[in-house]
Amino acid sequence: MAGVKADDTIELDSNFLIAVLNAKGSQSELLHSWTRAGVRIQISAIAWSEYLCGPLDATAAAFARRLVNSVEAFTEDDAQLASALFQNTGRRSRSHVDCMIAAHAIRRDAALATLNVRDFQPFQKFDLRLV
Repeated sequence: MAGVKADDTIELDSNFLIAVLNAKGSQSELLHSWTRAGVRIQISAIAWSEYLCGPLDATAAAFARRLVNSVEAFTEDDAQLASALFQNTGRRSRSHVDCMIAAHAIRRDAALATLNVRDFQPFQKFDLRLV
């Protein structure tokens, strides 16, 4: 299960969810194995918004929503951590949304499932776990 235990929480990045729904690669198999093992699957409201930007139809959005246990709100504490991540990882252009997604996962002790591993690696030293 890619280093994931049954009592873990996995947070999906929008690109991972897109890959699952397009049945490309092993992402769909991973999600199904996590679900069978009882792993909690969530997505941040930030990544959910990215996913909903589409293009997609209502049927695809409804199906995607059933795949996740919850869409979790982005809070003031998440905003503070995201800003600190942005400051402490070089204020990289266009990285603020990644900082927000990383902060959300870190604060919920969730491992992040993303296809953009390279973009999220700078956050690992701040306790982001990647799967």
